[in-house]
Amino acid sequence: MATTTTSTPPAERGGARIRVQKFGTFLSNMVMPNIGAFIAWGFITALFIEVGWLPYFGFDDPGGWVAQVGGWGEFAAPEGSPIGNGLVSPMIMFLLPLLIAYTGGYNIYDKRGGVVGAIATMGVIAGTDIPMFMGAMIMGPLGGWSMKKIDAIWDGKIRPGFEMLVNNFSAGIWGMLLTVFAFFVMSPIVTWIADRLGEAVDFLVTNNLLPFTAVIIEPAKVLFLNNALNHGVLTPLGGAEVQEAGKSVLFLLEANPASGLGLLLAYMFFGKGMAKASAPGAAIIHFFGGIHEIYFPYVLMKPKLILAMIAGGMTQIFVNVIFNTGLVSPAAPGSIFAVYAQTARGSYVGVTLSVILGAAASFIVAAILLKTDRTEEDEEGDLAAATASMESMKGKKSIASSALGGAAGRDIKNIVFACDAGMGSSAMGASVLRKKIQQAGHHDVTVVNKAISNLRDDVDLVVTHQDLTDRARQKTPSAMHVSVDNFMGSPRYDEIVEMLGSSSGGAAVADEPAVAAANVLSPDSIVLGGSARTRDEAIAEAGQLLVAAGAVDASYVEAMHEREKSVSTLMGNGLAIPHGTNEAKGAINRSALSFVRYDESIDWNGKPAEFVVGIAGAGDDHLALLRSLATVFADESQVARLRAATTADEVLAVLDGVAV
Repeated sequence: MATTTTSTPPAERGGARIRVQKFGTFLSNMVMPNIGAFIAWGFITALFIEVGWLPYFGFDDPGGWVAQVGGWGEFAAPEGSPIGNGLVSPMIMFLLPLLIAYTGGYNIYDKRGGVVGAIATMGVIAGTDIPMFMGAMIMGPLGGWSMKKIDAIWDGKIRPGFEMLVNNFSAGIWGMLLTVFAFFVMSPIVTWIADRLGEAVDFLVTNNLLPFTAVIIEPAKVLFLNNALNHGVLTPLGGAEVQEAGKSVLFLLEANPASGLGLLLAYMFFGKGMAKASAPGAAIIHFFGGIHEIYFPYVLMKPKLILAMIAGGMTQIFVNVIFNTGLVSPAAPGSIFAVYAQTARGSYVGVTLSVILGAAASFIVAAILLKTDRTEEDEEGDLAAATASMESMKGKKSIASSALGGAAGRDIKNIVFACDAGMGSSAMGASVLRKKIQQAGHHDVTVVNKAISNLRDDVDLVVTHQDLTDRARQKTPSAMHVSVDNFMGSPRYDEIVEMLGSSSGGAAVADEPAVAAANVLSPDSIVLGGSARTRDEAIAEAGQLLVAAGAVDASYVEAMHEREKSVSTLMGNGLAIPHGTNEAKGAINRSALSFVRYDESIDWNGKPAEFVVGIAGAGDDHLALLRSLATVFADESQVARLRAATTADEVLAVLDGVAV
């Protein structure tokens, strides 16, 4: 049966979730680098506002300070501390938004983008009377992005000696225009949005509905959508609330470690296998280290446990509301130490009870669900699969989650790079990974490529494209699995090398025939000025060259399109290698490649492809050339030679001249 008919195109799978995750990460990348400033402001607020620990402290009132600290006699306290009045409001109104704006602009266009973003944000700050975190998150990135686009207009067109003049004046003029725009246009819009969000929170608080936010927050955390909620909504609103009341319960909605602690304690007593054994260590990392993601795989392994997380979340929020507790600034990371460090004066009892009772609620519900669970599944395999799923959703490997997978202690001797057909993507990915392992000096580690359908459950580690990992895991459930999305330069390759330990010697290389490039790539199949303008046109152009060479039947081109619908064949570094599905091998008459270079990059699923190599692999005699391609496209100087080639013979010379 054809496996491609059951595959879901990547663009249709979890698109909304992935977009929200990316948006959350975008917001987080503006806020998290400035958490230190938030903490400094929180300490100043906790100490020196009117309801703080030292409300009358001031350098111009030493007698008041002595009386406040030492308790000597009575004195008439001023309405507010000079430090409190002089620092708290300016920091939240100006310093924190400008830091966020600069960081947002910097993330898009380096220092120049950061400066213009900060300038633009002054407009929205001056046009409102509330902390402009939201305005900073809009105008900062907008300033950086728009400045980048404007600079591109005259890039390379400025006469020597005038660069600094043009750069400085363009940034100043554009920053001025954005500031005016922010003052008159963005300020009313952002103020209106903030007012509506504030009313929504007030409605929840007034009607005692705030605990029900756990129904949204707890599932969002497990799906890595929490950054969008936390840094996009809760932190800005919490900051405004602190300025008015000196504390905010909103900082505790997501950061409180109670729910995760209760879940992990339940696994310690009622879990099985690897999950039970790893829960104590995970609990320490979660509760004291503040790395909440450590418990996400335990929920993903048994999704019904989200009920326990919601129960714990609702309980801790309810307790905090009852005791009117709050933090003075965000607790980041969500460690119990960070929570206590930011706890407002008079809130310690309520916060402590919220942690205890929230953990108890999630523990009780999780214990019941685990105790009544009748499944006989292997929890070690489930936990590893859930950890891989979590890392796939997050889009990168987690240091915390590696503690769950046990990868570091596993002896890895054979690695298989698998793809749908086993003749293109996997061959090149295996070549890149093999070279890295060999250069690292690891001993007796074999790296081969196979089709997923040919996998056997006797390998140590399987590397696949992220959209094929689930299929590969079904074939090799006992192996470790690593997902990649860039075959040529994935950071996961370096992580695999780190997994292998400190053994010495060269990596064992599977035997591949040494075949000259011309044996599978004829000059007639090389085009140095492709006419295609879209991905599908490029696939057809590369496929028709294979048909013209007699290497494949015409039906193979359609199979190339089908393969692309299943998993992208973009390798990274400007190279795409379209090829047919495994079921289409009957349409291949002999192994052959086609090579097309484009003067203007093709948009290949949102990424550029400058070189398109069509593949038809009947046997293994094309693998040596694919190894050459992998080596070439990992070397910018070799890519430059291909880009500068004017004849087919020059292309063949580049490929034949590379040591593989």
